[in-house]
Amino acid sequence: MSFFESELKKGNFMIPECLKCNDVVWPPSNFCNHCFGKINWRKSDGIGKIIEFSKNKDTFFCLVEFEKNIKILGTLKINSKTPKIQKKVRLESCSMQEKNYNFTLVLI
Repeated sequence: MSFFESELKKGNFMIPECLKCNDVVWPPSNFCNHCFGKINWRKSDGIGKIIEFSKNKDTFFCLVEFEKNIKILGTLKINSKTPKIQKKVRLESCSMQEKNYNFTLVLI
């Protein structure tokens, strides 16, 4: 299991960033996919924006972009607000069950 996955199991969404070129490495890896530099891991601030969304019965799903082009698919919890493209969201929780990544987001 990778560092990213072990942290995800603990509920931490970690971002790999290259120490050499300062690029965000995505998908997560232990080495930069541009310059092969070493990686520093840091916790995400959890703020992103909706790129796309869809609905199945009463559940919304959305593709969200975080920081520098990190895109994840998650479940969107709806309160009184309606989702829209480019609306900001906050990562409420993340986890890993078996080999599946789970992300829950809320509108802000």
